[in-house]
Amino acid sequence: MFPLGSVLFPHMPLSLRIFEERYIVMLSQVLQDEPSEFGVVLIERGQEVGGGEMRFSIGTVATITQLEAAEGFVGVVAVGERRVAISEWLDEDPFPQATVHELPDLEWDDALLSLWEQAEKLVRRTLARASEFSELNWSPDTELSKEAVARVWQLAAIAPLGPLDQVSLLSSTTMSELLERLIEHTLGVELSLSSPWATDDMDDAGDDPEPL
Repeated sequence: MFPLGSVLFPHMPLSLRIFEERYIVMLSQVLQDEPSEFGVVLIERGQEVGGGEMRFSIGTVATITQLEAAEGFVGVVAVGERRVAISEWLDEDPFPQATVHELPDLEWDDALLSLWEQAEKLVRRTLARASEFSELNWSPDTELSKEAVARVWQLAAIAPLGPLDQVSLLSSTTMSELLERLIEHTLGVELSLSSPWATDDMDDAGDDPEPL
């Protein structure tokens, strides 16, 4: 397991620079399997360097797609695949490990099309507004997958939300719930951006994962 300071969604890319010894050991073990996978969870409290942090109990399995060795670190590119829930955290020997169970895949229904259209317009509009305050990782015109389920997860991922809202989205049990929560959380951001005292809270939205 990789505890990170950000949420990984299914169908989204993840780039890491791995230099901490325990994760180098973990990577060497992960690469023995095909596909080479690891779990990603959000840190609830604390720092990931050296361990001891508190972690959320829902995460995403990431599959490694690319490796790059460099001086002092290993670059890893992976993609989010499926959601898992943590059943039990195990002893770290030497890296974080857990017993997990997979969560059901969300299913698309064409009856959700109008809800999708509402969510997409809102997210893209809010991204455009948020970009006036800070530089974001995702632009308002980011292209999404043509496959329905992947498209919704990607929209959730690019929305300018904080990690707690993102965890809420990741834990959705139905596609309609995911879209409804996405609309609700994004409306809250849009409202805050429209206030005359809009602050720099957006500076941390969508930041890349911190190196390990």
